[in-house]
Amino acid sequence: MDMIETKMLPASLEQFIKETSIVSFAPGRINLLGEHTDYNDGFVMPASIDKRMYFVLSPREDSTINLKSLDMKQDFSTTIENLAKTDHKTWANYILGVVDGFIKKGLEVKGFDAVFTGNIPIGAGVSSSAALECAVAVTLNVYTNAGLDKSTLAQIAQKAEHNFAGVQCGIMDQFASVFGKKDTLIKLDCRSLQYEYKPLKLEGASLLLFDSDVKHSLASSEYNVRRKQCEEGVAMVKKYVPLVDSLRDVSLEMLDKYVYPNDTVVYNRCRYVVEENQRVQQVAAFLEAGNLKAVGQKMFETHAGLRGQYEVSCKELDFLVSAVSDNPNVLGARLMGGGFGGCTINLIKTNAVDEVIQQVGENYHKQYNKELKVYPVSIGDGATVIKNG
Repeated sequence: MDMIETKMLPASLEQFIKETSIVSFAPGRINLLGEHTDYNDGFVMPASIDKRMYFVLSPREDSTINLKSLDMKQDFSTTIENLAKTDHKTWANYILGVVDGFIKKGLEVKGFDAVFTGNIPIGAGVSSSAALECAVAVTLNVYTNAGLDKSTLAQIAQKAEHNFAGVQCGIMDQFASVFGKKDTLIKLDCRSLQYEYKPLKLEGASLLLFDSDVKHSLASSEYNVRRKQCEEGVAMVKKYVPLVDSLRDVSLEMLDKYVYPNDTVVYNRCRYVVEENQRVQQVAAFLEAGNLKAVGQKMFETHAGLRGQYEVSCKELDFLVSAVSDNPNVLGARLMGGGFGGCTINLIKTNAVDEVIQQVGENYHKQYNKELKVYPVSIGDGATVIKNG
């Protein structure tokens, strides 16, 4: 990989960088469209952003692993021989899980000292955990001379989330963090992992995240419930259409015929996913045509589906979307991520950004007595090794 000047690093990391250190970053992500479709073998349209996790690894000659989180002001130590999930400092699991993934590939991982920090807002639904996993993965790829391709690195990072962090996430977050490209969206087929880059020509529009400041207290438990409901819907269809393996293979007609008569809740969950896959395909065409207004309309439709059919929204997120839905300067908005809190993603005409922020911020404070946090985001590059020893 190309060497990039270390002046792009946070100043807090400089004292930890040695001559032998490997230094990398990996970004958080947004998802323009395609929410809750990834674990249903569907389509998503994420992009890596200009908010990142930075990771510094310094080699050791023994098998000790020393980890330091600058942001949490915490340390954690273990050894390669005693590598295991920890309940003590759970942030360490994102790193240890990736180390475990390399070892399971039959690669020799020696001990190391590592320090990390980032500017990704935690709990905002922009995948700080995936960014850390992917920063570790690209670093270990160099440290072990493994030569693994990007797709394999993303999958190792995903398995770290499954096996060490205990979240059965789809591939989207890690894939976007590794494969991201400046000013570009990724249209990803989560079944085959085939992907296409779609240029995002904002031309007079800006992407902003409005943080509800609501934490995802229900997100992990309800996430697993939604997965189960989707699987139940697939099973109902599969009885009559054996070739169906996931909601990716299911049509609205099949849902009407085989699911609706049995369970209307499962029907609504499945209908949302099938329609969301269709929206991603439509938005890909709108992007090619440069039709941002049509893209924004699909974002509003997605929010309506997440609120009414998939039921993963909350009153604060609904308020933030409703507050901009009739504003001609806002092209589109929806909740982004797992739901039950986090951010809305907004496509706003650039010349009206300040006015919209002020208006929504005042109304949000009046309604919930909370200051609205706003994160402007740009589409940046994916995981990169900045310094290679």
